[in-house]
Amino acid sequence: MLARLAADLVVLLHLSFILFVVFGGLGVLRAPRLAWLHLPAAGWGALVELRGLYCPLTDWENALRQQGAEQGYADSFIEHYLIPLIYPAALTENLQLLLGLSVLLINGGIYGWLLWRRLRPHPR
Repeated sequence: MLARLAADLVVLLHLSFILFVVFGGLGVLRAPRLAWLHLPAAGWGALVELRGLYCPLTDWENALRQQGAEQGYADSFIEHYLIPLIYPAALTENLQLLLGLSVLLINGGIYGWLLWRRLRPHPR
C-alpha cells in the first residue's frame, strides 16, 4: 500500500514538473530568479519530447507500482484521471515533436519578451 501511495505521489510530482516546464516562464515574469530553475527544467522537458527520451520519474513510478502490485486495489483517482494526461494513449512521435516545439516557442516568447524589456532604453 505504501508503494502504491508513493507511486501516486511520483505521478503528482511528474504532473507538477510538466506544468512547471510549460507554464513556468509565466512565473519568471513575476520572479525573474525563478529562471535558474525553469530554464534547465524547460530544456529537459523539450529534450525529452524532441528526442523521445524516457523520463527518470517514469522509471521511478513504474518501480513503485511493481512493488505495490500485490495489493490488488482498484484504480485510484490519480491512476484514472492524471496518468492519461501524462501518458496519453495517442502520443505519437509527431505529437511529441509538436509538444517539444510548443515548450520551446511558449517559453522562448516569454524569455524573449523579458530580455527585450530589460534591454530596451528607459525613458527619463
